[in-house]
Amino acid sequence: MKTKFAIIGGDLRMIKLAKLLAKEKTIVYTYGLEQAQELKNKENIKICCELNEAIQDVETIIGPIPFSADGKNINTKFSQNQIPLQELMEKTQNKKLIAGNIKQDVQELAQKNKIELIDIMNQEELAILNAISTAEGAIEIAMQNTLKTIHGSNILILGFGRIGKILAQKLERLSAKVTCAVRKQEETAWIKAYGYKETNINSLKENLAQYDIIINTVPHLILTTKNLKYVDKETVIIDLASKPGGVDEKEVEKLGLKFIWGLALPRKSSTSHDS
Repeated sequence: MKTKFAIIGGDLRMIKLAKLLAKEKTIVYTYGLEQAQELKNKENIKICCELNEAIQDVETIIGPIPFSADGKNINTKFSQNQIPLQELMEKTQNKKLIAGNIKQDVQELAQKNKIELIDIMNQEELAILNAISTAEGAIEIAMQNTLKTIHGSNILILGFGRIGKILAQKLERLSAKVTCAVRKQEETAWIKAYGYKETNINSLKENLAQYDIIINTVPHLILTTKNLKYVDKETVIIDLASKPGGVDEKEVEKLGLKFIWGLALPRKSSTSHDS
């Protein structure tokens, strides 16, 4: 008897996973990926029209990373259908659910519905590998959207978590002038220890005018009107944070700044809103 999995929603990573599992003679039921041309007419892959059809005969369900961007629906980059979190959790009773960046309220729903929940982003080795791919994707986006070389560019990184650390290291190796912005003194000490420039995330303002590229990794609004008005028109702003992100997108468009929201990296760089 063949092993069966359900893959619900997600981005290009979920498509590649479905194809890999299918090659291993695993039956893969998908829902929320109907626009993925790569999965059509593939042996062992069944594209389902209903959520129940996808999950009724499987014990393990695989969801996206991040699991949800708005806290209400599953991330579905290759579907026009919305998949409410509440509905999925109720229909997944007594099964195993694997996804990434799962919020506390979803964990509580899982417990209520007796779901074995696995957040793969809690596994440090996978989180680090994901951060590496995200950092490389961000550098690719930067190269595609600026006329300057990374070599010699003044680059500001907002945040110094996994992605911030790896990004700073890779950019410095490309001879960029890297500054990292954080709040806590402990993080400031680490930035200095690594040899990067540091600044306080709460006092950016006019200092933002000097940067050629600004990359945000913090999932909280930082680049608001009071900060964005100081950003140069030629500066490329890249937001790597999950929604709501760290950049006021409406203000960016109003000011005519170059902005790319690199959601769901590593998958594919998005397009600039350069106006």
